[in-house]
Amino acid sequence: VQLQASGGGLVQDGGSLRLSCAASGFTFNNYVMGWFRQAPGKEREFVAGIDETGALTYYRDSVRGRFIISRDSAENALYLEMNKLKPEDTAVYYCAARRMGWRYVRQSRTYDYWGRGTLVTVSS
Repeated sequence: VQLQASGGGLVQDGGSLRLSCAASGFTFNNYVMGWFRQAPGKEREFVAGIDETGALTYYRDSVRGRFIISRDSAENALYLEMNKLKPEDTAVYYCAARRMGWRYVRQSRTYDYWGRGTLVTVSS
């Protein structure tokens, strides 16, 4: 199993980035996917989740309306479009997969597989 996140970088306040996560080694279409982030000195937190079909999405309040999560089943890929970025969005972003369905999508402990993360830095 492999989840490889990419697309992070340095961006100015108000800028945009698109993160990608390439999945392999498991049946991608059977898994709920999520993005989490961890800022220095803080706990890992849920950012966004998407169900197996892409029909359901959920966001933490602070990113709703700015971030868009999506998935491409043909490419086994997960994406996070991040717009109007703020310095407080600075963190390492991780993609994750869970087999248990939509309930508890925000809880990191329910995820089965994790990628290595990609760093997003937003300068003020």
